[in-house]
Amino acid sequence: MTNTKNTTDTTTHATTQQNGTAGIRPFRVSIPHSDLDDLERRLAATRLPAEAPGDDWSYGTPNHYLRDMLDYWKNEFDWRKQEERMNAFPHHLTEIDGQTVHFIHVPSAEKGATPLLLLHTYPGSFVDFLDMIGPLTDPVAHGGRAEDAFSVVVPSMPGTGFSTPLVDRGWTMARVAKTYDTLMRRLGYERYGAHGSDGGAMIARELCLLEPEGFLGSHVLQLFSFPSGDPAEFERLQPADYAAMEHMQWFQSVGGYNAINSSRPQTVAVGLSDSPIGQLAWNELFESFGNGTSLVTKEQVVTEVALEWFTNTSAAFGRYHFEEAHAGAEPRVNKARIGVSVFADDFKSVRVFAERDNSDIVYWADHERGGHYASLELPDTVTGDIREFFRQQ
Repeated sequence: MTNTKNTTDTTTHATTQQNGTAGIRPFRVSIPHSDLDDLERRLAATRLPAEAPGDDWSYGTPNHYLRDMLDYWKNEFDWRKQEERMNAFPHHLTEIDGQTVHFIHVPSAEKGATPLLLLHTYPGSFVDFLDMIGPLTDPVAHGGRAEDAFSVVVPSMPGTGFSTPLVDRGWTMARVAKTYDTLMRRLGYERYGAHGSDGGAMIARELCLLEPEGFLGSHVLQLFSFPSGDPAEFERLQPADYAAMEHMQWFQSVGGYNAINSSRPQTVAVGLSDSPIGQLAWNELFESFGNGTSLVTKEQVVTEVALEWFTNTSAAFGRYHFEEAHAGAEPRVNKARIGVSVFADDFKSVRVFAERDNSDIVYWADHERGGHYASLELPDTVTGDIREFFRQQ
């Protein structure tokens, strides 16, 4: 790679290099010192809300949790260390459909490696997958087999991470899927598969619906299928399925951000964009809404929240809920290959409903441990399931 003069991108607060090949240019995460200083001042001036009686999670993110996380963020967390982790992999920028798209690209040295898109969560980022890139691209070095190697592409959803700014309206998951297909073709891949969670799982399924030439299928952590009201569906349910439906009801009772983002994403983003601790509180999904099941660490949570803060992308994240809610898309049955891994403390896909909406489920795994951020919590388990799914080509 030819070294060129570095320039500072004031929109994404990162260093880029110009003169990339075929519209792709190298990129390096480098948040300006002034932004770190500003964050430090804001954290020091944090004003928490009046404490709710009991100060537990029943009203939302409690003050005792925020005080603990604030102390960690101010006194222990090291952003520059996280930048080093990020920059251990090659980052790039390109323009697709008028939109800047940021991505990590790590080709495997193994001959015949399977090209693979890794698609991140909400709220989340490419950081979701940093611990999985090495085992996926170089399985032999991590106790695996050469034939299980992948060449990995980890994009940031348009408007999030360093895929900024979001330039227009109408960014649905289907549009993102088309954008990612263009990205993979631009990188020279004629065949590829996908893995995703949360929003990434929705995009992965949209790729199945798009079914571009050479697409190998998607492995996801959730298949978001719900009861249709047909009594015949309930006749096939097992006791575990009813437990999964109870979990769905619980999630709906605490996941009010869905309704807010689907209606007024720009309004709530004002507070999130002005208060880093407000951003952290809003992202309570990292803590599974305080039910005690989350396995993510303080460092992982603050890294993800800090990235969203520095890139000022909470509004764009929220707009995806809005665009999906107003897209008017008709439900479609997915006929492409798909597989799912269901983790104990995550949204539990119900097979009866999933098979109604996806006619070629070729892999299903249930895990007794792990939650919504399994890629952060149990990266080896997720990596193993991805390998198993793509072995079944």
